[in-house]
Amino acid sequence: MSDVELRVSDDPARACAELLAAASGHLVLTGGTTPGRAYELAAELRDDWSGVELWWGDDRCVPPEHQWSNYGLARRTLLERVRTQPSAVHRIQGELGAAPAADLYDEELRGVVPDVTLLGLGPDGHVASLYPHAPGLAERERRAIAAEAQLEPYVERVTMTIPVLESAALVVFLLKGEAKAAAAARAFGAPASEVIPGSLVRSRHGETIVLLDPPAARDLGI
Repeated sequence: MSDVELRVSDDPARACAELLAAASGHLVLTGGTTPGRAYELAAELRDDWSGVELWWGDDRCVPPEHQWSNYGLARRTLLERVRTQPSAVHRIQGELGAAPAADLYDEELRGVVPDVTLLGLGPDGHVASLYPHAPGLAERERRAIAAEAQLEPYVERVTMTIPVLESAALVVFLLKGEAKAAAAARAFGAPASEVIPGSLVRSRHGETIVLLDPPAARDLGI
């Protein structure tokens, strides 16, 4: 397991966009306000995404056009802004329901090793849709599972499992704001624990980079 590299800047979304714009192969995206800004900036930096296949670390079981859809976020902020689309877009079909969508995604992920996995970190320490003490944290056979939300919005979800998330050559966490400070300190400055699922995900054979602004880094002592 690689060490974590902490990169603090006033604009972590831009730093993230630069990494995304340089990516190739299988790229796993996430949801949230800060990633949305990173996707907008990445679209400005790169107009041809044909060398990339897009995946999602998790998504809510809503239609793709729904405001809660992580795929929908990426479509609005990235895909609709670039000239050449990715070679493939592997959307979680959450509108089918959590169990069927998870089964389909699990099969689609067979044999796939992400090149870059982008993740956020919840104030409770959750990563993707893997929440503190959730049974899915122990899953090592399946690549995608159904997950029950422990924070709003309380809708069913589908999430990649830890073995897939950590198989990427580059794992990137993107955090912004004081509300993430306590979770960041426990995820990246304390021993790994199921209490903070973000502490369990590190690139097994590559790099793990954490991009955060000074308020999010407040309790890390850097």
